[in-house]
Amino acid sequence: MDHSRRSFLKKTAGASSAAIVAPTIVSSKVFGANDRINAAVLGVHGRGKNHITSLMNQKNVEVTMLCDPDLNVLNDRQKEFKENYGHSVSLEQDLRRVMDNKDIDVVSIASPNHWHALSVIWACQAGKDVYVEKPGSHNIWEGRKMVEAVQKYDRIVQHGVQLRSSPAINQAIKLMREGYIGRVYMSRGLVFRWRDSIGDKGFSPVPDGLDYDLWTGPAPKRPFTRNLVHYNWHWHWDYGNGDVGNQGIHETDLCMWGLDVGLPTKITSMGGKFLWDDAKEVPEVLTSVYHYPDEDKIIQFEVRPWCTNTEQGATVGNIFYGDKGILVVKGYNKFETYMGRNREPGISGDDGAAEASGMDRGASGTDGHFANFIEAVRKHDRSILNGPVETAHLSSGLAHLGNIAYRLGKVLTFNPGSETFVNDPEADDMLSRNYREGFVVPEQV
Repeated sequence: MDHSRRSFLKKTAGASSAAIVAPTIVSSKVFGANDRINAAVLGVHGRGKNHITSLMNQKNVEVTMLCDPDLNVLNDRQKEFKENYGHSVSLEQDLRRVMDNKDIDVVSIASPNHWHALSVIWACQAGKDVYVEKPGSHNIWEGRKMVEAVQKYDRIVQHGVQLRSSPAINQAIKLMREGYIGRVYMSRGLVFRWRDSIGDKGFSPVPDGLDYDLWTGPAPKRPFTRNLVHYNWHWHWDYGNGDVGNQGIHETDLCMWGLDVGLPTKITSMGGKFLWDDAKEVPEVLTSVYHYPDEDKIIQFEVRPWCTNTEQGATVGNIFYGDKGILVVKGYNKFETYMGRNREPGISGDDGAAEASGMDRGASGTDGHFANFIEAVRKHDRSILNGPVETAHLSSGLAHLGNIAYRLGKVLTFNPGSETFVNDPEADDMLSRNYREGFVVPEQV
């Protein structure tokens, strides 16, 4: 198989004509304040359950369809939906029929990573607005195609990084912009999650009710294994991106937002599997460094899977370093500052009052982020989105660059303007992938 980027683009451009895609007719529907918005949720095994709840918490929004390639999961969600809301919801296995359904106004995507970008592109082509879980893309090239589709079809797409809607985190960003901790030159992203061995379950027959071909979609089709379906695909390169591309996207996004930077020019990464002899392909421990020499800024990112220390009380979050102090973000909606050589406590903030209201992760979290999305949909105004598609592409891209550096085992030089590596065809090959027929991310969206 020819893996060169040039051959890949030529191949996918030709193959895209044979792909099954949703209609490219953009909806002309304009929502008033009292118009009901009909929503479909794609992927309802895990995070999609939160999408259902948050959409149903929005005023005059109704989840009318659930979509998942596994009928067993769909039937469970349908039963829960009726118990929670007193009426039933339609089910669909094939997302392409969701795209064809003109009664669906918005889709929210919580499917595995390898499906995200193509789902967004198909939805934009079908005239629907989209909320997409992190990471926005499985690789850098398709992330750029996603941005192009949003612009071409004038759609509203929100990326699921809830901290963008946190009043406390926005306060933290404002403080840094105003120079509270001085000149901010470095950010660290922390993902210290408790990740156990997944073992190795071997191959087995495809379970009844699962359309495994649809589950696989754009990715290479392997023999079925419980090592992948339903959650552990995160730890396999063809489908997931490791924890830096899972939990880590919240933190890569905040690293870039806080430093006010885009993609870097120098990247190095090192790690490995030190704990478990299991089926995971991705590293358990990963340390990545992203350098911005022209801006005198640097990002350090660390993934740890097991016993660990905290860092200034944080296990998942960010630390920003200025010449006057540091700012620590803990989780999704809390920050603290420590000033000077003695680390004297400074300004802090959190969204505790919103959390106390019982909303999912507070008004700053999933509910609040969906509220921002629905407001933008009603007004058809991308400018008010807290997590627009461009941030999805960049925050996911930072994770992808670290993974590429790790897999190649060398320092990489990247050109953010062209989104290609400098004189490195081997690294360029990893910016994209070969897609299966019928599930091609097209060169021309």
